Amino acid sequence: MIGFLIKKTFFDLWDNLFRLAIVNLGFIISAAIPILLPTVLADIPLLALVVILAGTFWCILYLVATALSVKSISDYGSFGYADFVKNLKEGLPTALLIFITAGFWFLLAYVALPFYTKLGTMVGLFAASLVFWTLVILLMAFQYLLPIRARLDRKAGKILKKSFILFFDNPLFSIFLFIHNLIILVLSFFLAFLAPGPAGILLFLDEALRLRLLKYDWLEAHPEADRRHIPWEELLAEDREKTGTRSLRSFIFPWKD
Repeated sequence: MIGFLIKKTFFDLWDNLFRLAIVNLGFIISAAIPILLPTVLADIPLLALVVILAGTFWCILYLVATALSVKSISDYGSFGYADFVKNLKEGLPTALLIFITAGFWFLLAYVALPFYTKLGTMVGLFAASLVFWTLVILLMAFQYLLPIRARLDRKAGKILKKSFILFFDNPLFSIFLFIHNLIILVLSFFLAFLAPGPAGILLFLDEALRLRLLKYDWLEAHPEADRRHIPWEELLAEDREKTGTRSLRSFIFPWKD
């Protein structure tokens, strides 16, 4: 399943490379606002803080719209400018949810963790360890927030609940997603984040959830089945046929096929 996931994501990324690069460029420009503008406003700290918060919220909203848009690529379709604008409007509640949960995560990471670490006692060490593993679990579960919003639910409570359910039911898979996306992030640095970039990462996460849901559909139809033995070859047969195979020549010169 993992091999096919990587293959399908690469094919979809390649087929929509220009479109996703434009989306990534928009995110880069958006991210420059909360990063660079506050330095100009250093003498007005309150205004700089407002710019940071507003710019960060806009970046999150932009990522939500991207996640909602790339879903169509995972489903063997595409999206346009009008679709992206529509998704910006529809993504506002989810952006607020992520803004709050991300704020909570950073509060734990930059306030609670250093505080307990500096206590220098067994109680402090225990509390610091608890906070650390809470941060790790939250980070792993939060990977599913946007794909779940795109595919399963709109309600904040259910999105959070399903994110944790997916993580605890698929811990190794979640760790793989995290490591894979770290690698993609590093590779994106050398391509100025235009490819694969944030859009490529969100596409990969959506593809991952889409394929993972096949497991749950099958288990629902076969409640007595062994959860440790999922017939992935059978479940992926239709997708394999739709995705097909390609030669190196077809990637470089697709018009010659």
